[in-house]
Amino acid sequence: MFYDRIIIEVISLKILVTGGLGYIGSHTIVELVKKGHDVVIVDDLSNAQLETLDKLESITNKRLPFYEMNVTDEKRMEALFIQESFDALIHFAGFKAVGESVYKPLEYYYNNVVSTMILAKLCIKHHVAKFIFSSSATVYGDGVAPFSETSPLLRTTNPYGETKAMSERILMDTAFANKGFNPVLLRYFNPIGAHESGLLGELPNGVPNNLMPYVTQVAKGIREKLSVYGNDYDTIDGTGVRDYIHVVDLAKGHVAAVEADLNGANVFNLGTGKGTSVLEIIKAFESENNIKLNYQIVDRRAGDIATSYADVKKAKEVLGWEAKLGIKEMVRDAWHFEKNIK
Repeated sequence: MFYDRIIIEVISLKILVTGGLGYIGSHTIVELVKKGHDVVIVDDLSNAQLETLDKLESITNKRLPFYEMNVTDEKRMEALFIQESFDALIHFAGFKAVGESVYKPLEYYYNNVVSTMILAKLCIKHHVAKFIFSSSATVYGDGVAPFSETSPLLRTTNPYGETKAMSERILMDTAFANKGFNPVLLRYFNPIGAHESGLLGELPNGVPNNLMPYVTQVAKGIREKLSVYGNDYDTIDGTGVRDYIHVVDLAKGHVAAVEADLNGANVFNLGTGKGTSVLEIIKAFESENNIKLNYQIVDRRAGDIATSYADVKKAKEVLGWEAKLGIKEMVRDAWHFEKNIK
């Protein structure tokens, strides 16, 4: 399948970034500022730290307006839209832990779906055409990899994935009913790694839900051992296979999406197109950083599938974007960040 490449003269945009002090949001802000865009940050600090704002301003050498609020607070959000007058919005403010969503479904449905509805409503009302949505490969459910943007969306295997699938449908239907509202749905795979400065990385509150911060905390001695959920999948070594992508590459994908001149609803996978098993990640981390990890194999985790990796041709052909960094850079930068945490 061939797509027309969108090439436009990029002008400076004023962009609202919700969840902007989180892992992916903070890295995306760095890349946006590099390209000359103005950024306003909203975050409720439920899974982020206020110190990240200082780090962002240190890296970008720029003051970044920040508002502490939850995006489901429609009145406060509308006041911000009126005050700031945005050209675009990038929506990261969603709960994101697959395992946790199984046990806290109501919290996930409310936060993730309601926030999307409120922001779409405000974008239409205040004439913000560009809406970049943080979606996920989990919308493909337990289908067969590699997943392309035209792969069927089977019922997802966990509430987190279902909130992303619902939000996608809401944005697509809203775009159909409101010409000039142009959401871009970015289905990304498994971001890991950190900014090369060592100042930004994945720093969850409490016990990590994702693989890499747990790996780095075990390596640092904060956690006793790493649990590997299942070794009886039909994969190269029995452990789950995922398409791991460096968070900086992922951030650049968001920049490419917000700068593209696209009409209506558009969907793109953001990944590397290559699957890597959990044990391969562990071995790469040990080899690259000269550290032995303490891990054990445990039962499979509810909601997980065996293999997930992307077909990434469309993003390359339409957005001119592709991942550049490999597993070695991902595990190296993640450990560099962890070592810098006081």
